This record gives sequence, structure tokens and C-alpha cells, in this order.
Amino acid sequence: MTGTLSAPDVAGALALIKPSVRAQAAYTLEAPVTARKLNQNEAPEDVPADLKRAILERAAAAPWHRYPLFFPQHLAERVAARHGWVAEGVLVGNGSNEVIQAALTVSVAEGDVVVAPEPTFSLYKLLTGVLGGHYLPVPLGPGFRYDVDALVARARGERAKVVVLCSPNNPTGSALPEGAVERLVRETDALVFVDEAYQEFGGPTAVELARREPRVVVLRTFSKAMGMAGLRFGYALAHPEVAREIAKAKLPYNVNAITLAAAEVALEQHERFEARVRHIVAERERLAPRLAALRGVEVFPSQANFLLLRFHEVSPQAVFTRLVEEAGILVRDVSRGPGLAGCLRVSIGTPADNDAVLAALVKILG
Repeated sequence: MTGTLSAPDVAGALALIKPSVRAQAAYTLEAPVTARKLNQNEAPEDVPADLKRAILERAAAAPWHRYPLFFPQHLAERVAARHGWVAEGVLVGNGSNEVIQAALTVSVAEGDVVVAPEPTFSLYKLLTGVLGGHYLPVPLGPGFRYDVDALVARARGERAKVVVLCSPNNPTGSALPEGAVERLVRETDALVFVDEAYQEFGGPTAVELARREPRVVVLRTFSKAMGMAGLRFGYALAHPEVAREIAKAKLPYNVNAITLAAAEVALEQHERFEARVRHIVAERERLAPRLAALRGVEVFPSQANFLLLRFHEVSPQAVFTRLVEEAGILVRDVSRGPGLAGCLRVSIGTPADNDAVLAALVKILG
């Protein structure tokens, strides 16, 4: 007999799964297919065709029957050179999410406290829970600005092992003020992980601080500014001794040969991607005031490649549905998140995408 398992068999198997894992909700995203996809903060345009050819040519020259390099020294040196770092302090991963997972794995034991702002990227809470840690959120202040005093007080009062900060923050777009990370290092004993997935679009960076503070680890990705979400490449900048410990939790040969080639080409051609970033920022600044002028719409300041909107007179779920069904536009409904009632998140797309969002909302809101 095939197709089902008896309830006792399932119950027995589940009983062997850690309770801290079973208590978590999985990170998932199911979304309809639409003409304009603005729900995942991806780059609005694909990698240029000539760069794709260069990537594939370089990847084709690699021996595919061999494992990729265990430590891609040449790529680490290029990443290090970009930031004035040392290659031994660069840890590469299958997207920055994998590096975040490794960093939390080596630092969070059963019962350890992790402090993070709220709302923020939900993966931090999920991973902390899976590891058996206690995740303590600190609400953002008015306008979703970081409340640094509250973060410091909570981390110090609860003797936090780790503080995780996303800056610019997802899904709010708010960035840490200057000196915030330095205060956390100076006034607490915690490791401070700074997720800078969106940093190229605005806000300060903690890279310089991490250069002199071993308790600071900076995480970056090629998914956003470099437009390589489909290839999954991320990295951490850390003190070499700290990077060595985090590396113990990553899987061997975690970055494949094609992604390694893509990352090398992207670093060699970084000026072209920087020009794209400037265009996205200009579109963000063009779109934000136009959306804010719509009736009952609040647009929060953003230094990322997306905007967070709050609808005061209509249901965000109704707006979401009408955008999909009437305009073929997919955005992210975040309204069920903590502190996010009434909110939708809209990625910055092409000028045509952004104009379509504006026109659709004008129609929906009357």
C-alpha cells in the first residue's frame, strides 16, 4: 500500500523532531504569476546579455566533474579588495541567508537571547527558534525609525548573545542612524550581525566599524544591487578568527562553479551595476511623493529598493487583490506582520512598472 502513513507512524516521527523546530512557522512564499512582479525586492532588469555570456564562458571553462573550490581564494580576494578587507575575513555563501544561518548556528545555543528590531526580516526569528534561542523583538519607533536606546537597553538588560540588525530594514526601508552599531558594541557584550542586503541603495554601512570591532559581522548579497537573485551569492565580512569559526557551520562546497564565475564577473564589472543602482534610487525618489499624494496612502521613508505603503481608508488585502486581478501587478502583502497593519510593500521596478503601479492605485483609490 502506498500514498499514506498511519497516524501513529507520523506522530512517532514528529516526536523525534526538536520542539523548538516544530514551534516555528516555515518561511514560504506562494504567489500568483503576474506580468509585473514587484513582491520580492528583486532588480527590475536582468543581468545584461554580454555579462551573461562572459559568465557562462568562464563557468564552461571550469571542470564540472570536480567540486568547486573549497575556499575560492581568488574570489575572496576580489571581495576583500572591494571593501579594503582581508581575504581571510571573507566568508562566501549560497546567498547571504546561508551566511546568516551559519553565523547564528555557531553563536546561538539553547536558551541564548537574540535581540532584533520589529518588524524585520522574519528569517532571524525562525532561525533563532530552530536553534532553541529566545528571540526578543524591540519595536521600531514612530515612522519605523530605529529606536537605538530601546535596542541597547533590551540587549543589555537581557544579556543578549546576539543582536541582528537589517539596515536598510526589510520591510520598512528604514536605515540605522550613524553611530548605532558602535553604541551596541560599546554598551553591550553581544555579537552584532548587520545584514546590509540593501545597503547599496542608501544608509550608512558598518564595514568600517567591523574593521576594528571583532564583535561586528557585516553581511552582503549580490541578489539586490547586482541583480543576481537567481544565482544565490552572498558573503560576510568579519575578523578572520571570527570568520573561521562561522565557516565551521557552512556546508562544504556551498557555492557552485557557475555562481562563482558570476560573482567574479560582477565584481569586475561593478561600475555597470552601480549605474543601475543609481537609476533604481532615482525611480524610488520619483515614485514615493506621487504615491504619498494619493488619498489615504502613507508612504514611509525608504533607503532600500522598495517602498512600504500604509492604506488608511481601504483594506490592503483588497488593494492587493485588485492590483493582481485588474492590473497584473504583484506586490507583497505584509499587513499581518507585527506593527504592519494596513501595509503593502512595493519593490521599485522599471519606470513602466512604477507608472503602472501609480496608475492602478489611482484607479483603485478613486
